[in-house]
Amino acid sequence: MFNALFGMFSKDIAIDLGTANTLLYVKGKGIVSNEPSVVAVATTRGGNPQVVAVGHEAKMMLGKTPGEIRAVRPLKDGVIADFAVTEAMLRYFIQKAHNRRTFVKPRMVICIPFGVTEVEKRAVRESAENAGASEVYLIEEPLAAAIGANLPITEPSGNMIVDIGGGTTEVAVISLAGIVHSCSVKTGGDRLDDAVAAHVRKRHNLLIGERTAERIKIELGNAWPDGDVRVMAIKGRDLMDGIPKEIEIDSDEIREALAEPVQLIVEAVLSTLERTPPELAADIVDKGIVLAGGGAMLRGLPELLADRTGLPVVVCDDPLCAVAIGSGKVLEEIELLRNVAFH
Repeated sequence: MFNALFGMFSKDIAIDLGTANTLLYVKGKGIVSNEPSVVAVATTRGGNPQVVAVGHEAKMMLGKTPGEIRAVRPLKDGVIADFAVTEAMLRYFIQKAHNRRTFVKPRMVICIPFGVTEVEKRAVRESAENAGASEVYLIEEPLAAAIGANLPITEPSGNMIVDIGGGTTEVAVISLAGIVHSCSVKTGGDRLDDAVAAHVRKRHNLLIGERTAERIKIELGNAWPDGDVRVMAIKGRDLMDGIPKEIEIDSDEIREALAEPVQLIVEAVLSTLERTPPELAADIVDKGIVLAGGGAMLRGLPELLADRTGLPVVVCDDPLCAVAIGSGKVLEEIELLRNVAFH
């Protein structure tokens, strides 16, 4: 009776704790929040950090804060880099999911990159428990992405998923609800942004911020020539004379800038295919490769991968939310939770 009553008040949560964005799935409701994984922190007189803003509000502050306030990304390459700030961010999202009712302690499913160490798993688990979780289950991101992309992961057949997140790209071959082979590279959306900023600095002597680099990637980024050359004006600081300046760049130039990190993603896919058992490789020839994660939205990436592998490549229906949707499905189906999650 108590458990049934507790279940009515406890809104179980699944969290895609990403380097770039954190998505929140509440049992019975679906995705209720999709915000940048950014926290604005002020240093108090006592030296203790105090959270000023989280998510969209904090991201607007990136590169624009006074000395005593800093906007930080508490996750790097898919794992926790700042324990205290991650905890504060998780607490904010839990309170948001429960309409500020902090007495409710939800069960939580949290996505983690494949192959993280036991120490990193413990850091995620402890952060969630300190932020107010009653039970914490961990699920590997490629599995969650495959579930969110509606791949038949519990069947004895090969499914290949490429999850391109903010900090990492994870390529996995999945069969019978387990990862048969996986390859993870520390290349994702953030590395693409860095490549754009470095190119603009080197080619045009112009220093641009993190948010400008991301906007260029979204509007002009491409991995395969499609005959459509797009142009945009960008503003930054001239490195020669130190004054603000505006220039124009085009999509061909940005494809050249992104070539190196994109090649790392292609190599991770080829490396995984080389190590896939032949029976599962035969299934992948029939089914092809499925792309998920924000990086899957880079124009021309499916065409480039199809050209390099000779296999059909498709982007799943909702690449940005695939991991969150998959972890939410795990939360809804207790049998699936037992099969794929670590407690």
